[in-house]
Amino acid sequence: MPKLIIDRQIVDNTATLLRSAEDGAFAAVPAQGTVIVPLAQYLAQKTELNARGDVGVWFAPDDEPELLGADAAALSLIAVEFPAFTDGRGFSIGRLLRERYGFTGELRAFGDVFKDTLNYLTRCGFNAFVIREDKDIGEALKGLDDFTESYQSSVAQPMPLFRRRHAS
Repeated sequence: MPKLIIDRQIVDNTATLLRSAEDGAFAAVPAQGTVIVPLAQYLAQKTELNARGDVGVWFAPDDEPELLGADAAALSLIAVEFPAFTDGRGFSIGRLLRERYGFTGELRAFGDVFKDTLNYLTRCGFNAFVIREDKDIGEALKGLDDFTESYQSSVAQPMPLFRRRHAS
């Protein structure tokens, strides 16, 4: 079974990520098990999917978090795709979901995710990571401890270092 990192623990990845067909048709949703559907499918089938339970939503880099809006707060799992290391739009999506739309559940990064990106993803509110298949997940986990302090504010640390030092 594939693995992922959730809250600094390596666990089994039991959720099924569904993708739309090339013609845009939505994927069939299995009767059981946790599924992660594309944002467009969730918006089109929200009532049925919420009644089913065990559903998460995933964002492509060009999806807009405001389309999900306040519904984000009611979900337990949102995933964000990082198709390439050079595409940073997912960082903004994660931060917006946490800070503007009140999402408190599992925020999962998948795609081109590896050790060097984990610290920055955590600063934007991500707490779950599907590591690239060609990378060692145990080694990637160590990336969460690469830095012990940061100057700037973030989702993980809302107060910048100069304010934290002044307060102490």
